[in-house]
Amino acid sequence: MIHIASAIHSFSQGAIEDGTNAGEGLSAIQTFTYFFVAPVAIFLAISVITYALTGERKNKEKSASVVTSID
Repeated sequence: MIHIASAIHSFSQGAIEDGTNAGEGLSAIQTFTYFFVAPVAIFLAISVITYALTGERKNKEKSASVVTSID
């Protein structure tokens, strides 16, 4: 019975793949930076770029088009 238990234990130890063991934990500052600051910064950057490319632009000369204005 002991041989079977040791064989099962050695088989289970040999089946561990690389990357399945936990590494070092993150500090509170790293966690805050990775999961709050970075996503918010990326969102703001995308928002600013999108607004800059698609935002309304002021017309320098007033157009008196019937389509765009009503008198």
